Amino acid sequence: MASSSVGGSVGASQASKSSMKKIKDREEKAEQPELLTVPDGWKEPQFTKEDNPWGLLEESSFATLFPKYREAYLKECWPLVQNALNEQHIKATLDLIEGSMTVCTTRKTFDPYVIIRARDMIKLLARSVPFEQAVRILVDDMACDIIKIGSLVRNRERFVKRRQRLVGPKGSTLKALELLTECYIMVQGNTVAAIGPFRGLKEVRKVVVETMKNIHPIYNIKTLMIKRELAKDPELRSQNWERFLPKFRQKNLSKRKEPKKKTIKKEYTPFPPPQPESKVDKELATGEFFLRESQKKRKKLAEIRAKQAEALSKRQEERKKAFIPPKEKTVIKPQKATAENKLDIDLIKEKVKRAKKKKLGAPPEEETKLKIATSEKKKKKKKL
Repeated sequence: MASSSVGGSVGASQASKSSMKKIKDREEKAEQPELLTVPDGWKEPQFTKEDNPWGLLEESSFATLFPKYREAYLKECWPLVQNALNEQHIKATLDLIEGSMTVCTTRKTFDPYVIIRARDMIKLLARSVPFEQAVRILVDDMACDIIKIGSLVRNRERFVKRRQRLVGPKGSTLKALELLTECYIMVQGNTVAAIGPFRGLKEVRKVVVETMKNIHPIYNIKTLMIKRELAKDPELRSQNWERFLPKFRQKNLSKRKEPKKKTIKKEYTPFPPPQPESKVDKELATGEFFLRESQKKRKKLAEIRAKQAEALSKRQEERKKAFIPPKEKTVIKPQKATAENKLDIDLIKEKVKRAKKKKLGAPPEEETKLKIATSEKKKKKKKL
């Protein structure tokens, strides 16, 4: 009876554990939010005066400075800036003495976020962005990003080269980035200003920072082109794209110069190095310690004399070298003239006589006679 009651209690405990696990799994599934998919073509409704009929409680303002070279352009386009901001009930002022632009809200302003957009607009105008592009920031779907690249590279020459790499030959690289990200990009001085949708701005920032870190923008442009094609396919939209994207390996061409003398580190040992032997220890090892002082002196004298004898012998050898006669060169005996080596003088004389008769370089006698005769005939004809 006791065994049956124990078995029943074990079965009941196992069943309760399994039921508890099922309840926990259900709770976890309920807690995990399902992936929300935004339908195609959906847009957030525009913020109107009906959403905030009472307006804002307090006035808020922002001011930015602009460089001297932008003064002439801002003077021309400032009426257009004021018209664009008056539509949003924002007041804009241009101070040419201080060199600053300010924007502030009014009592009619109903959109609380429009002052932030107006601040971004005057920032972009100060960063050499044209008015036609800067106005786009007032639209709800648009945003801007000002990337500071001046502190990313220390060397000035290297910085200029990498910034030019971002622009590309005749601005081709920048144009390709603008088409792929749907953003307007302006490279000016130590900053890069970009205007466009949030997703495009994220890509622009990544490309700009990597370019300044010595990664060519063409690699990122390739990946963006592949992503653009993959996004068109509805089946691949929800899948992982890593298998389609190219993987570029970074090559370090400039290797660090290794030193000529390499110091090899010794293996670490927790024990200290052995203690060097003292003079007494050395004397004990050789047996000199037990000798008397007179015996030690005799030994030292014998060593000194041996050294002196070696030095004397070396000196004598060097002195003797001066008296050693140099080796004489072997005298070569003149060879007797043989019949073959003798010159044939008669033959040479005959050759010289022939050469005189031929008159080398001159025409033969018959030709010269004919030429003289023809020249005389021509002269006679002319006289007649």
